Amino acid sequence: GHVTGVQTCALPIYLWKPILAACKRLNARRVLDLGCGNGAFCKALVDAGFEVVGCDPSEDGIRLAAEACPGVTFRQMSVDDDPAALGGSFDIVVSTEVVEHLVAPRNLPAFAAKVLRPGGHLIVSTPYHGYWKNLVLSLANRWDDHWTPFWDGGHIKFWSRKTLTRLLE
Repeated sequence: GHVTGVQTCALPIYLWKPILAACKRLNARRVLDLGCGNGAFCKALVDAGFEVVGCDPSEDGIRLAAEACPGVTFRQMSVDDDPAALGGSFDIVVSTEVVEHLVAPRNLPAFAAKVLRPGGHLIVSTPYHGYWKNLVLSLANRWDDHWTPFWDGGHIKFWSRKTLTRLLE
């Protein structure tokens, strides 16, 4: 079925510059934004000269992305779908602030592997929950706000460097 009205995390703006720099350093031409949300980062990629395709399970997100980036190919799909509809291969798959929302996160690297060209790269980011952040949330009594169960499509898995590495391996 189609997902509509699902709120997703936006890529924090401080991550844009290092991800764009990595795409340039890796001589990427074609980039897939896997979990593109409203398409804001797709626009940044296009403005930097990359050929971009964006996909997201949210019907509303894809509509907003198409309005923001006319001429960019967007597909309403998730990592649980068959990536064959994307057509061709990509130099880089960028998936930012997505893996923490997935019921079956192992599908993300499997999806990426199917669309990456040989020698291609996967760039993944996820919020980090370390000791200090958890301590501040506890002291401020903000756990209910931070991990609210009322956010449809919200964070359902939390990752460390160790667990994210294990997933990708």
